[in-house]
Amino acid sequence: MTRMTLRPHQAEAVDAVLRNLSERPGTGVPPEGLRTQVIAATGSGKTLIGVEAANRLSARRVLVLVPTLDLLLQSAAAWRAGGRQGAMIGVCSLRAADGQGLPCTTDPDDLIAWTEGPETVTVFATYASVGMGTLQRAHAAGLPVWSLMVVDEAHRVSGDGLKPWAAVHDQAQIPAVRRLYMTATARVWEADGERPRPVASMDADSEVFGPVAYELKLSEAIRLGLVAPYQVLCLDIRDPGLYGAMATGTHGSDAVRGARLAAVQTGLMRAAVEERFRRVLSFHSRVEEAQAMAAAVPVTAARLADDDPAAFPPAAQVWARWLYGEHAPAHRRQVLDEFASDFLGGPDSETRGVRAGLRVLSSVRVLGEGVDTAECDAVLFADARGSMVDIVQMVGRALRMRPGVGKLATLIVPVFLREDEDADELLTSDAYGNLSKILGALRAHDSDTIEALADPRLRNALPADGTGRSGAADGRGEDRVGVEAAGILKFSEERDPAALARFVRLRVIDPEGTYWLRGIEAATRWLRDTGSTELRVPYTYVTPGDWSGAGRHPLGVWVADQRRSYAAGTLEASRVRQLETLGMVWSVQASAWEAGLGVARAYVEAHGHLLPPTTAVFGGDNFPIGVWLKNQRAAARRAGDNARRREAGETVPYAGELTAARTEALADLDPGWCPVWDISWQRAYRLVLAHRKAGGGLPTGPGELVVQGEDLGLWAVGQRAAWDRLMPAQRWLLESVGIEEPADDSAPAPGAPRSQDARWTANLAAARQFHAREGHLQVPRRHVEITAHGVGDGDRSAVKLGAWLDNTRRRAAKLSDERRGALDALGMRW
Repeated sequence: MTRMTLRPHQAEAVDAVLRNLSERPGTGVPPEGLRTQVIAATGSGKTLIGVEAANRLSARRVLVLVPTLDLLLQSAAAWRAGGRQGAMIGVCSLRAADGQGLPCTTDPDDLIAWTEGPETVTVFATYASVGMGTLQRAHAAGLPVWSLMVVDEAHRVSGDGLKPWAAVHDQAQIPAVRRLYMTATARVWEADGERPRPVASMDADSEVFGPVAYELKLSEAIRLGLVAPYQVLCLDIRDPGLYGAMATGTHGSDAVRGARLAAVQTGLMRAAVEERFRRVLSFHSRVEEAQAMAAAVPVTAARLADDDPAAFPPAAQVWARWLYGEHAPAHRRQVLDEFASDFLGGPDSETRGVRAGLRVLSSVRVLGEGVDTAECDAVLFADARGSMVDIVQMVGRALRMRPGVGKLATLIVPVFLREDEDADELLTSDAYGNLSKILGALRAHDSDTIEALADPRLRNALPADGTGRSGAADGRGEDRVGVEAAGILKFSEERDPAALARFVRLRVIDPEGTYWLRGIEAATRWLRDTGSTELRVPYTYVTPGDWSGAGRHPLGVWVADQRRSYAAGTLEASRVRQLETLGMVWSVQASAWEAGLGVARAYVEAHGHLLPPTTAVFGGDNFPIGVWLKNQRAAARRAGDNARRREAGETVPYAGELTAARTEALADLDPGWCPVWDISWQRAYRLVLAHRKAGGGLPTGPGELVVQGEDLGLWAVGQRAAWDRLMPAQRWLLESVGIEEPADDSAPAPGAPRSQDARWTANLAAARQFHAREGHLQVPRRHVEITAHGVGDGDRSAVKLGAWLDNTRRRAAKLSDERRGALDALGMRW
């Protein structure tokens, strides 16, 4: 077997992995298998660490898990180059033409057949194959246990990402004797205006991932020359064209997005000249923007070259392309090869042999984890709307470099300043949202350096050459970290060191502090605007933003968060005092009620009633409005029942009754929110009522009118059929919208429908028969009179006389004088 030569840090990592994954005498392998972690900076060669660990462990059956198809192919080639022998197989959706010689399948039976026998085999699979259950089904069908499972980019299976890929850790689903988890970023936080949360945290699940065998921080990798030193270049953009588009367009409109992209392109071209960039990766969150970027860069280059030919390269020397996830692997390889070349075009291109001055490659979620690209000088974050995990990986693209090739990696972040905005308003301005995300992503790679930026003294301690990369006393230790931190941030406009330090501390290192400060500011404004003396904010309330949508804050959710922290005893005393000064109401029960009432108010505004199904959720946090209202109705009915019992002299203890004030608050929103009959009946009635008030006709059959999931035509037919079983109040409500008891109260012969006059004659005959027999016309509602009129059972007919008389009273105003006189002669009581 060919032995590869490891660099010193890789050899140290392999030794540490072997210590953690080797069986200990007398203990054997635990039921959950042996597990360990390697946390090493991006570009430091984690793949080769995995290859050598597998070889030295004599692992015959190895499973390598990666997040993407590109990384799967790259990993297979790297394992072969690293000396791994035996068959290699891919478990993924790649076709043979795209597999670069790697046989691929998604069939569990194929996988079992290809891995049978005593030979060495290495299987490469994507996390998607785990999510679809391919590997699990193969093991259930007889696939043996893996000698070693290598989980690359392992942060993807931690934190919030744990659920979709839980089988990676489960011995019952994918059994393995040993597991090696590898990543460059074991912990990633996401925050800035939202509630801070860990989106990836392997250290929080040490029992799942095992102990850390080896860790190489980014700052140490930079010192060893394994990873490029870096800087963050902020393009301060004050563009008249953008201001004009914003004044006439809405936030997110095509005009505003186009103006933003044009301003970024101009800023990028100027920065490329000043910083001497040769290759730039541009990351976007929208496919159309990446495509537009590639199309417009040469146009912008031509305009700038015409304006100042001495400063800018000719447009003919500017190369621009774009990639996204749906491009075929062969096309992606071709574009990446062109990006890596020093010359424009391919062998058959008209520009063959023309040396490129600048190459810009725009992409959308395609150049992700671990994928090696050419030696790009800079990464442009045209926007940072992706997940924090994705942004962390984009940062990693810039830091990678080939051994022995020195460079300074630049992360370019546009900062869109308002026309009259003070550049030092970093703490509250929305212009710095992308920068806080990028620094947060860098912190996942290099926490020491980013946290050192919170010291304002460092901005005044730059070395003589101004780069921040040399001039320290010995290049080691805390002094070195401080000097590097001082030099990594560059702005087009000067910034106050103290303001910059506060920005890093509160919006990057301690984003929870920013969440708190913005909440206090929003609460103060809410009290001022409402005139309230108590902080009773509806749960769904969000502060209004400016014309662009910026500045919005979920104040209702924020207040609920503070109440929960207070109830748990985790809210700092100083914050308690500050909230009480604002009139905070701490009662958890009261806050839960206020939250529910706020959602109920919003639900009524959206639907016109307060009668949701029990399963209904509503609002940005999916508040269970259906269950909440069900509980309120139960409490209201309990209160009514107990009130009647107390009036009867019974002793009734309080048991979760709804207070009169709360009952009234809900009745103000919808007087019919708590009927004595079924909620679904009331909801359908309210929808029919709203339809009729809007000028709509009465639905007469199934499927004719469906509103909010209710078939109102079918419902209306059902009410006529079940008229006798309805309460008088329900009948009155139905008649108010035009639904009446069927006028045909006798039993017509099948196939021979009666006319309206014939039905009147039959019903009047039954009334006369009853009057002749009883001497009056006081007929019970449910009385049925058997007459000899019409046909039915023999020569007799059943007439629902009581119901007919009740309905006739209601329609008295519509009766002719003749018909009314006929009933008056029988002593009809109107």
